[in-house]
Amino acid sequence: MAHEPSWDSIFDPDPTPDSSTPSVTQAAEPAPTSRREAREGEARRRGGGNGSGSAGGARVGSRPSKRGLLWLKIALPLVLVIGAAGGVAAFGWVNYNEQVRELLGIPLAIDYEGTGNGVEAIVTVRLGDLGSDVATELHDAGVTMTYDAFYDLLVAQADNVNFVPGNFSLQKEMSAQSALDALLDPANKITDRVLLREGVTLPTALELISETTSIPLAELQAAAADLPSFGLPAEAPSLEGYLFPATYELDGTETAQEILQRLVTEMFARLDSAGVAVEDRHRVVTLAALIQKEGGPEVDFAKVSRVFTNRLNDGILLQSDATVSYGAGSTSIFTTDAERADDSNPYNTYVHPGLPIGPISAPGAAAIDAALNPVDGPWLFFVLVNGETGETTFSTTVDEHDAAVEVWQRWLRDHPEWDTGE
Repeated sequence: MAHEPSWDSIFDPDPTPDSSTPSVTQAAEPAPTSRREAREGEARRRGGGNGSGSAGGARVGSRPSKRGLLWLKIALPLVLVIGAAGGVAAFGWVNYNEQVRELLGIPLAIDYEGTGNGVEAIVTVRLGDLGSDVATELHDAGVTMTYDAFYDLLVAQADNVNFVPGNFSLQKEMSAQSALDALLDPANKITDRVLLREGVTLPTALELISETTSIPLAELQAAAADLPSFGLPAEAPSLEGYLFPATYELDGTETAQEILQRLVTEMFARLDSAGVAVEDRHRVVTLAALIQKEGGPEVDFAKVSRVFTNRLNDGILLQSDATVSYGAGSTSIFTTDAERADDSNPYNTYVHPGLPIGPISAPGAAAIDAALNPVDGPWLFFVLVNGETGETTFSTTVDEHDAAVEVWQRWLRDHPEWDTGE
């Protein structure tokens, strides 16, 4: 969003550094030319990295403050005594489990036991994914308890583990070992269903379709380039954003063009059911895709929509880093001064007024609804302030926004391992 900090500025050493806090030094690297290279670059800068923001297994519960520990030292014996008579100990354990474990020196669990709870979870392994990417995907899908449980298992393997790209049917709440075994079992690979998640970009979508159907990626890319065959709006620069994210059942006989047309037709059907006129399709999909990429938790989508709508109505540049990154071929949520000043990037909303020339991701139903129904509010800015929870602060003035940006910068300094990619 507007006035976002640069990556370097976030980690500039503090004028009066705390000697207990390690400094972060970055060496200049050439711009990544591929998704894998971008992720490997992030991993090098993080010293191994751990994937996306909510996947940090080591961060199971926050460390209690000294005051909180003092309270526990006083209250825990009392709770245990009272619990003997009234079961309050159970209440204390349930509600303060993590703090009590730390106080008593009991390690926090980071891994499930067993082979799952019977609830299916579809996990996607993409072409070029690293072990950290797979660990993140498993945690986000609810398969593993933490990122660390799976990633540490991979590190401990004597031989390198080679994952096959595609969609795999696993279960929620699996141990790291059972999840690894399941991913390496070809029987669990899904070949009759294509799963596209909200916010997926066109190149990744084509890779997933190819990996699932065995249709050569080149055939899908060629079919996607034939825009007139899909009935897209005339102003659409590509198929980006027009493949509706969902799970599609296949019978194995579909051609590349037929599969893509099915996904486009589903997007049109969703827009029609939402009351979007044919002539408004491109505008709505473009705004919805921006909300999907920038919006964080779905609960905030309508507020993010309001920010962008207010800025559009007031003639204010959208200043979305997500659009800049997309046009620059990057997946990072951070942009450089040079990238934000590049007027040759048609998606650069720091220099070009209005919406970008087209969608930057595949929006789902919630993002489309938010684009059509922004909540009432005066906000002109928003910024993520917690990469793990997705907590976002919305502001009306520059001063309010700058204060929120400082909160975000502090969070990043405290979590240098947090993934900045998609």
